[in-house]
Amino acid sequence: MGSGESLHAVETVILLLLVLVAGFAAIARRLKVPYPIVLVLAGLGISFVPHIPRVPLDPNIVFVIFLPPLLYSSAWAMSWREFRRNGVVIALLAVGLVGFTVWGVAEFSDHFITALYWKPGFLLGAVVATTDAIAATSIAKTLGLPRRIVDILEGESLLNDATGLLALEIGLAIMVRGEMPTVREGVARLIFLVVGGLGIGLLIGVVVGWLEKFIDDGPVELVVSLVVPYAAYLAGERAHASGVLAVVACGLYVSRQSTRFFSAATRLQVNGAWEALTFMLNGLVFVLIGLQLPYVLAGIHGRYAMRTLIFYGAVFSAVLILLRMIWVFPAVKIASFVERRWLGHKDEQELKPREVFVVGWTGMRGVLALAAAISVPEVQWDGKEFEARNLIVFLAFCVIFVTLVLQGLTLPALIRRLGLAGSEGMDQEEIEARRIVLKSAIRHLEEGRKNCPSPAVHLYDDLLHRYRHKLAHVSAGEEETVDGLGQEEYARLSSIAEGALQAERQTLIGLRDKGRISDDVLRTMERELDLAESQSQVIPLS
Repeated sequence: MGSGESLHAVETVILLLLVLVAGFAAIARRLKVPYPIVLVLAGLGISFVPHIPRVPLDPNIVFVIFLPPLLYSSAWAMSWREFRRNGVVIALLAVGLVGFTVWGVAEFSDHFITALYWKPGFLLGAVVATTDAIAATSIAKTLGLPRRIVDILEGESLLNDATGLLALEIGLAIMVRGEMPTVREGVARLIFLVVGGLGIGLLIGVVVGWLEKFIDDGPVELVVSLVVPYAAYLAGERAHASGVLAVVACGLYVSRQSTRFFSAATRLQVNGAWEALTFMLNGLVFVLIGLQLPYVLAGIHGRYAMRTLIFYGAVFSAVLILLRMIWVFPAVKIASFVERRWLGHKDEQELKPREVFVVGWTGMRGVLALAAAISVPEVQWDGKEFEARNLIVFLAFCVIFVTLVLQGLTLPALIRRLGLAGSEGMDQEEIEARRIVLKSAIRHLEEGRKNCPSPAVHLYDDLLHRYRHKLAHVSAGEEETVDGLGQEEYARLSSIAEGALQAERQTLIGLRDKGRISDDVLRTMERELDLAESQSQVIPLS
């Protein structure tokens, strides 16, 4: 096959995958099922269709192409205030649970899976120990979980990659390279991964924040935002630190600073483009997971009876879920004790048992686990074939299927049964934020009215009336429209309104910086301000 035909084949496969993503995501929305689940099942079904082009999963493509922008997008959407508030429990899950899972899987493999013993069991545990940031975020938000649970799951899945990568390094050193790192070496490596990754990410974030002061062009800033996650990831990996944490740290920092250096029009452009990009990449990732089953089965065909494989997969998945459940309940208790006793968070409510159960039940594994399994070499340090490798890949696929699809499908019913379904409308924090920013806009208009020429007073009066009306009805969420005005009066009114919008924006940022509102509330209200400003609207924030 020539290079032209090869390129044509690749284009056909990519086009087919994108059509699958769009079509099945639309079906998922109609069925009110999280689209990652539908896409995995779609890929699984299509993988058995004859003459369908095969798309093997290359771990390098996952780690280098897909991972950086998806991690960056998740970090960008994370609330720094909520991350700090839940920092202890996130650390216990991102560090402690990974170690507990690796140890538990190694012990289980040594005693119950005849084809494995402790060392390959350790490697298997490292492969499946980390939850997937992509899967956890996509499914948790779709199902309307309480915000605090989503924050914990996102924080855990974004940070546990550093400990998971360390465990994978140790597992490969033991099993494939015939080395045995000491505890001291392991701790030192973990510290370097974390500190190095965070430091590199923050440094790149500071540089980006400085550069953004000199740029005010939507397409240019979009290109910059696409380059940043790859730069952070590659810099972290090149320094042998955690590229994952570099992306997360950079995303958190730049997201927080973007409220100051992005113009309204630019922010709308960049956010819209990133929404489309993350949806496309997420969709491709989940379809690719489903498409891997033929490769997984081909690697293990003839070595084990199918009955044995199904039994191994089911029991192993159940054990992994049980290990998570065993850990999360005491972890939440310990976190609550530490926060109240040593961190002074006495007003912080402890998660209820039903909420802890959902945290334990939502330990999604995704493409990263499969990519990690596929990246395991087929040959050991002594030149012998690593016979357990194909079984590790198969068990990783089983865990992904069970945690992503089966657990994911039970989550909506479980959430409703436990009374944790998200409520619609504004929460009290958002209502209070709206009141404060509307009052700041009213004060700005009242001061401007005192110094304006007499012919323009009625414009201030009109806008003040609208803001006061909004303030009176903000809790009810009522909407208003702008009455028709002459072109000259409308231009004047828009100019006056722009000053009021800026007053609202500065007050809103101040509330975020003081920790009185979360980044989620800020982004919700900021988008409305951006729309009003970019479209020259004079409608007050609703």
